[in-house]
Amino acid sequence: MQFEEMGNLSGKTLLLLPGTACTWRINFHKVIDQLAERYHLICVNYDGFDGDNTKPFTDMLTVTAKIEDYILKNHNGRVDGAYGSSLGGSFVGLLIQRGRIHIDHGFIGSSDLDQGNPVVARIMTWIVGRWIAGAGKSEKKRKKLQDMLVKNFGMDMDAETTAFMGEFAHSMVSLHPKTVAREFYSDYVTPLEDDIHVEGTTVHVIYALKMGPKYEKRYLKHFRDPDILRFDMQHEAWIFQRAWTQPILEAIDRCMEA
Repeated sequence: MQFEEMGNLSGKTLLLLPGTACTWRINFHKVIDQLAERYHLICVNYDGFDGDNTKPFTDMLTVTAKIEDYILKNHNGRVDGAYGSSLGGSFVGLLIQRGRIHIDHGFIGSSDLDQGNPVVARIMTWIVGRWIAGAGKSEKKRKKLQDMLVKNFGMDMDAETTAFMGEFAHSMVSLHPKTVAREFYSDYVTPLEDDIHVEGTTVHVIYALKMGPKYEKRYLKHFRDPDILRFDMQHEAWIFQRAWTQPILEAIDRCMEA
């Protein structure tokens, strides 16, 4: 695990939790300077993403406990906000659910919060693993992986999206071969409770409407009275499409100031 603190160190604390197969730099690098102007950032790289490619990702609960331990030791067990991008939103949910640390504002960033049984998870993980293994062997197969990711996220391609998805695909194939599979599997089978509610914590959902209506039902299922912020964009498009960057940053600011 790696934790890096930066930005406006006298500002409110904002924990940044990246999505599947991403370091925080890949996930947030186009918006990190703007966030750093506003907030004291605590940027996280999970096990398997910390530069030590000999050790793969462990599991969601082990990583969650390490995040909690860091916040307990270095921030008295409390942060003003935590933004979880995609899979990172599962970590935000787990951190709030477990109650070892306190988060005033938890942001669920276009997270699918998909969960299922281990048998289905193993099949899906095997499929994903084969795609990633193949992508490491040739540029043509890497392009196929990129196209699969684009299709899975339902994205309309433009220059900004193409550039980000190319970095995303490259990140996947550069990691320990077990890392993405373990991350994907563990996220799918680790239970997130229903009706999560903690006094003094507000859950804000950055809801990308182009992901589809089923995701709103999941947000309402897992969190009590979440603040759902609807944007007619694709999955986490604000981190790589400039047209959406300022509206989402302004939404985060409004929430953090509340």
